[in-house]
Amino acid sequence: MRIDKFLKVSRLIKRRTVAKDACDAGRIFLNDKPAKAGAEVSVGDTITIRFGDRETKVRVLELSNTQKKEEAQNMYEVV
Repeated sequence: MRIDKFLKVSRLIKRRTVAKDACDAGRIFLNDKPAKAGAEVSVGDTITIRFGDRETKVRVLELSNTQKKEEAQNMYEVV
């Protein structure tokens, strides 16, 4: 699954275009390397999101093309 789609489906970022823009700006890291929007995510990967002076680090637990709002947090765990 593409990283921009994962960020949208897991609701870490609200819209896919915002996730793509964040990747292009170098604010998203996949396994401590800058990620492009088309980078493939797999279970066990670590994603770091930097917005302003905040940094969020999560580990991918599950991949799904669609997810209900209540169940979206089951796709990752905060590290």
